[in-house]
Amino acid sequence: MDLIRIILAIFLPPVAVFLKVGLALHFWINLLLTILGFVPGVIHAIWVLVKK
Repeated sequence: MDLIRIILAIFLPPVAVFLKVGLALHFWINLLLTILGFVPGVIHAIWVLVKK
């Protein structure tokens, strides 16, 4: 399941973070990072998935 989430994090970072943590602070941070720049959102999403 983690591999699917990491692949999802590459294409839709906020969705992958949402599936991992729900509507927590990390979701909103990731949404903001994805809006400001796609690559920071991907990096943050992968970090959240690996960290928790």
